[in-house]
Amino acid sequence: MQEAILSLRARGRAKGHLLAFLTVFVWGITFVSTKVLLTVVTPIEILFLRFALCVIHHRVTPFMGARVEALFALAGATGVTLYFFMENIALTMTSASNVGVIVAIAPLFIALIATFVTREERVGVKFFAGFVMAISGIALISFTGAAAGDAGLAGCLLAVLAALAWAVYSTIGKRIAKLGLSTVATTKRTFAWGLVFMMPFLPVMGFGQGAEGAGLVGLLDPVMLGNLLFLGLIASATCYVMWNKAASIVG
Repeated sequence: MQEAILSLRARGRAKGHLLAFLTVFVWGITFVSTKVLLTVVTPIEILFLRFALCVIHHRVTPFMGARVEALFALAGATGVTLYFFMENIALTMTSASNVGVIVAIAPLFIALIATFVTREERVGVKFFAGFVMAISGIALISFTGAAAGDAGLAGCLLAVLAALAWAVYSTIGKRIAKLGLSTVATTKRTFAWGLVFMMPFLPVMGFGQGAEGAGLVGLLDPVMLGNLLFLGLIASATCYVMWNKAASIVG
């Protein structure tokens, strides 16, 4: 009996790792896809349209009290609005490869938050040695890119801040997972709050004007529309659910 239980747990963790791998694989493609879209639309337009595709025809979870709603709101602000806003702007300032490598340090920030803020985990000397090495590598990428005129130090720093925002979102997502709600429902609730936080920026940043004032007509191009649908339906709607499921299994 005990062996059967251990076997089921091992299979469950294997499933969690597979979901995480597939999610990260798809998200790796999004940097290039977003870079393509930035030729016809602005960062805020990509951000809003991408997540509007995910919630426009789906129900979300009902109101469950101010404290629970605050978790969803903070998750939407950090994991949707802040993370992707900073990432999309960073992509206008530096290469997709630079941003992709830099935001990959998010797990390091997650570990630091779990150790010093929520105090749910402990990290040792090996972790800090690895953290210093990783940050040193990020610094080399950033300063080399800036020196080469690739875009700038500012874009690389925005990518670092995006990684930090994602770390905060992941920490909040762990608490939301403990509510026992459907992963799909909680993900869409988070998206809805992300859209709410985007609203004030739409008129200020000229939503609807497109890149260089060309409007959104560029999205009618099959290639551009395909990239937008990929970002909204696959990389966001599907992958967020997969990521949250994987996190609930393997931590």
